[in-house]
Amino acid sequence: MSEEGINRTGDTAENVTFPLRVACVDTGSNAIRFMAAEFTDPETYTDLAFERAPVRLGHGVFLDGHLHEDAMERAVAAFVDFRARMDTLGVTHHRAVATSAVRESANGREFVERVHAASGIRLQVIHGPEEARLVHTAIRSRVALGADPWILADLGGGSVEVSLVDETGMLWSESHTMGSVRLLEELAGTESDPGRFHRVLTEYVGTLRIPALPPGRRLRGFIATGGNIEALAKLAAAPVDERGVATLATGDLRSIIDRLARMPYRQRIDDLGLRDDRADVILPAGLVYERLVELTGAETVTVPNVGVKEGVLLDLVDDLAGHRSHEERQEEIVVRSAVGLARRYGVDEGHAGQVASFARLLFDATQPLHGLRFKHRRVLLAAAHLHDIGSYVSRNKHHRHSEYLILNSEIQGLTPREGQRVAAIARYHRKSEPRPGHETFDKLDEKSQATVVRLAALLRVADGLDREHRGAVRDLHVVLEKNRVVLRAVAEDDLLLERVQVKRRGALFERLFERELVLEVAAPVG
Repeated sequence: MSEEGINRTGDTAENVTFPLRVACVDTGSNAIRFMAAEFTDPETYTDLAFERAPVRLGHGVFLDGHLHEDAMERAVAAFVDFRARMDTLGVTHHRAVATSAVRESANGREFVERVHAASGIRLQVIHGPEEARLVHTAIRSRVALGADPWILADLGGGSVEVSLVDETGMLWSESHTMGSVRLLEELAGTESDPGRFHRVLTEYVGTLRIPALPPGRRLRGFIATGGNIEALAKLAAAPVDERGVATLATGDLRSIIDRLARMPYRQRIDDLGLRDDRADVILPAGLVYERLVELTGAETVTVPNVGVKEGVLLDLVDDLAGHRSHEERQEEIVVRSAVGLARRYGVDEGHAGQVASFARLLFDATQPLHGLRFKHRRVLLAAAHLHDIGSYVSRNKHHRHSEYLILNSEIQGLTPREGQRVAAIARYHRKSEPRPGHETFDKLDEKSQATVVRLAALLRVADGLDREHRGAVRDLHVVLEKNRVVLRAVAEDDLLLERVQVKRRGALFERLFERELVLEVAAPVG
């Protein structure tokens, strides 16, 4: 499944005023959630409505890879109701997202089209890193994160996103296909024996891991989000502060899990008052959280009682208020993640930053030639920061090692397909140019291959401008002429080495864009 566009109605960002009524739909694997709110400023809002449609889209997907027809029909009907609710409430802007069930289904695109045809709502299919970012956005509105990192776990029906976060953003994130509904489906057949089910499930979640902390940093705490941890906190009567944040003692969490493990499904409903579609998934979810508590060594679990839906609303309003566009926020996330990954592999940050700066200048100045959209710039910048990480394995053929490492890493803000593009672009920063026969390049569709070729042409020139990692180019201006692209560099010397490299590596650029590439050098003023 590819990502669908963002759906908005009403005013444009330029004339939005407060108070502002917005809504969102979070299409999960276990349920579909609708939320509407009125914002009095970009960070302050009052809930207007919340509805939960108990449609388990993940059931079919995790069994046979398809959304089942009856589930799709009920989901589409729910979207029609949500649309009517928005009209009644006077909502002018909305955004709808879908997660792992729709993302992984073979007929997900058909479902997206049916939702749009019936309700007029465009459904955006998002990946794990974007889910984690939205949850972080929501949490930041309720919890003072501070400078020390937290482990954040967001568990849905199809996946769990485990992240390392602080007040500045996400430092690391990894998505595991270990959601509550998925676990329930995969462990079908053991549920009749609660003890065996508990033992098998404990072994299954034992594979979860968390990242090592950055040097000199200590873990602040453990934050958990999702409907199941909220239900577990309520069952444990965890205290809630004035902002709606619950603090669940890990001892109480274990006690509740042990109690649930001894109770059959029907008793959880009758004795604990759990909903039908919560009673079966709450134990798998609880064991995932228990495993993460064990790994972090946390004594309490912070439960902020917010999630993807609140993050979507805050993100949408921030976009509408014109602070930064969605694409600009995504680019910032991508660059931060790429820089963090590069540091793990000991990259020369000065060189990587220089190459990324040149790549950005080239992308912006030559947009009339390459015709790519703003969203493609973040892919280029990620490749620029990561093109040399393969040197961690070996300097010899490091471009191929870079490709491998990027393919097996997760970059925040990028979809898996965009990650493949980054890997391919990084591979072509030196030596051979993109061509059929290279495995990663061949796996890309025709449109992605064309994008990779154009971005690789820019990266090769950018890297050539700092070939010796000496930062000789102090400043750079890119000028488009009728038959030439002139790179006007400011430097202390005549850049003989850089001239050779730009000419050699710029051959792809010249053929592709049919312009001669010229490097002109001027001494610094004064």
